Amino acid sequence: MDDYPLLNVFWTMMWLFLWVLWFFLLFKVITDIFRSHDLGGWGKAGWLVFTIVLPYLGVLVYLIVRGRSMGRRDRDQAKENEAAFRAYVRDAAGSEGGTNRGASPVEQLGKLADLRNNGAISEEEYQQAKQKVLG
Repeated sequence: MDDYPLLNVFWTMMWLFLWVLWFFLLFKVITDIFRSHDLGGWGKAGWLVFTIVLPYLGVLVYLIVRGRSMGRRDRDQAKENEAAFRAYVRDAAGSEGGTNRGASPVEQLGKLADLRNNGAISEEEYQQAKQKVLG
């Protein structure tokens, strides 16, 4: 191989890529062990010891035995994250129909004052809505 220095570079890059891939897979399995709700404490400890003491065999066996549930947990986590993001956006933007569910009391009072000043609501309606906002 000393005659082909470019081949040495490619060979080194391949081993580096496989090394990074291996660590990514190892950390993915370890985080899945801790994230799994269907394993008890002893089960998590057993899998963790198995993957640390015999990492290649431990990861391979874990993927064979629990790979399907690992994928399901990934999908469920992605759905939960998307639902939480959508709820956050909905609360930050305010809900449909013009209600101020996500607005602070100061913002709500400002909008009520604008409606009163524009004549859209009466002073009595303003006072009632103000009491409702202030609790």
